[in-house]
Parts: sequence; C-alpha cells; structure tokens
Amino acid sequence: MKKLWRIALASAVLALAAGPVAADTWPAKPVRMVVPFPPGGATDAAARIYAQHLGDYLGQSVVVENKAGAGGEIGAEFVAKSPADGYTLLMGAVGSHAIHAAMPDKPGYDFGTAFVGVSMATSMPMAVAVNTSRVPARNVQELIALAKSKPGFITYGSAGPGTSQHMAAELFQVVSGTRLMHVPYRGSGPAITDLLGGQIDMVIETLPALLPQVASGKIRLLGVTTATRATALPDLPTLMEQGVKDYSVATTYALLAPAGTPSAVVDKLSAGMQKAAAMASVQQAALKLGADAVATSPADTSRVLKQEVSRWADVVRLSAAK
Repeated sequence: MKKLWRIALASAVLALAAGPVAADTWPAKPVRMVVPFPPGGATDAAARIYAQHLGDYLGQSVVVENKAGAGGEIGAEFVAKSPADGYTLLMGAVGSHAIHAAMPDKPGYDFGTAFVGVSMATSMPMAVAVNTSRVPARNVQELIALAKSKPGFITYGSAGPGTSQHMAAELFQVVSGTRLMHVPYRGSGPAITDLLGGQIDMVIETLPALLPQVASGKIRLLGVTTATRATALPDLPTLMEQGVKDYSVATTYALLAPAGTPSAVVDKLSAGMQKAAAMASVQQAALKLGADAVATSPADTSRVLKQEVSRWADVVRLSAAK
C-alpha cells in the first residue's frame, strides 16, 4: 500500500512539474494560424501581416492556413475543437463570429466560451456610401430624414445575411429609427457593383472595398462608422459626430486560441503580437488595407469578444434579423 502511495505521489509531482516546463519550452514546432476565409480577404491579410513577425518572436514558423466555408464558421469550429496547446490558433473576424453566435441557426460551437482572446490584430472602419444619382443626401442626417419620409423605400446592399455589412445597417436602423430594405448579395463585390450601377441606394461597407470607387463620382461617402475618424479619411466625419448616438462599428480581427490554452502560452503570443503591431512596417501594411494595427493584451481582447457577443445579440433581437 505504501509503495502504491509513493508511486501516486511521485506521479502527481511529475504532473505538476510538467505544466511550467511545457510552457517554458513552447513552441517546440511550427504554429498554425487558421484563417476561416479564402486567401486575399481582409482576415487573410491581417493574418499574413502578423505571421512572419510573430514567428520571428517565437523562434518558430507561424503558418497561415485557410479553412474557408460557412461564412467563416468551418475554420472557426475546427480551431475551437482543436487541442488547447497553443499550436492551432484562429485569426477570427470578431464581428462576424459574434453575429453568427446570435443568429437562430447557430454554429456547432459556442463562440462566447470556445476561445480565449490572445490579441486584437487590425481594426477596419466602415463607411456609409450612397449612389449619387439616386440619393441626394450629402450627410447622414439628410439620409435619415429621407429614410424617415419614405419608410422601406431606400434599399441597401450587403455581402449577405448575417455579415458585418448587413448587421451594421441593421444597427443603423435601430439607433436612427429608420426602416430600410435589405438586398443581400453573395459578397461585397456584387453589392458595390450594383451600388455603382444604381440598382441599390446605399451600402455600409469596409473602406478598402469603397475607396477605389470614390473617384468615379458614382458614390458619395457620408460618414465613417467608427468612434473616431479613419486614418485613411481624416476629413470624413463619423456618424456619432453627425448626431447618430451610440453608433460605433468596426470590422475587427483578432488572434484567438482554444479555451484552456495555458496562460503562459497566451501571454507569450500576445507579447509577440504587440511587438509586431508597434513596428512601422506592420502599421504601414495595415494602413494600406484601410485598417489600423491594434494589438492588445489577452484581458482586453477577451473583453472585446464578450462586448461583441452581447452587442450583436441585442441587435439581432431588436431587428429580428435572420
């Protein structure tokens, strides 16, 4: 009996000792950063901006792997159900995942509990854009007045049901007391094409998708959706500056790890992300996308995740979005 007790005690001591050693020696092999969207998009770009610099910091390669499908949920679920050892991470589109979690048809994991926040990566403002020939409004208050005079008459396009573009417009309706008609598309490209052609009246879209079209004169930007003005458009006022209270929306991308990942590993990853975000080359690469490099601590990142889940659940409930 005593011999068995000594064996059990020795095993327990070894188990306790293994945790710190594992954290100290991590990473011992390449780290996989999963992007749940196809190559070339904003999430993919955010991952590739950071991957090399994070790998340099860790002393191991950080390999970007695209697992697209179901609006980002196939890749996200894959990471959520991966071992919590720090070797499989998610570069997630926070707003999209939070919105999907609030929809009646939920993904096969709980976004609010499946991940621990490592660091924010980039934050990309959106803007309200209207077709110049169809919408005479030259600022957001004029757009609101026009929408209230013709409820359900003004059409807005989105990248599809449940996307950030769709829900940004739903939130706009909730806080402005307006009613618009939603026209969903299979992505931002077709929606902007129809905005330029005059088939729809407006969109709320990311700056990289809109900026190349402004010079055509066919669309007019009325305001940016973030709490502060966009670095790429310092002369364009925010919606809050124009009297739309409590309206602040950005498409944000964050590095997430499966829940249960050792805190020492999460802290090391976050430190690498923050060091990368402070580099001029990373800031310039983000700015070219119309975004800002905004790395954060794990605590701050997790707080953003909780806020996004709560906020979009309220918007879905109030708007009855499907």
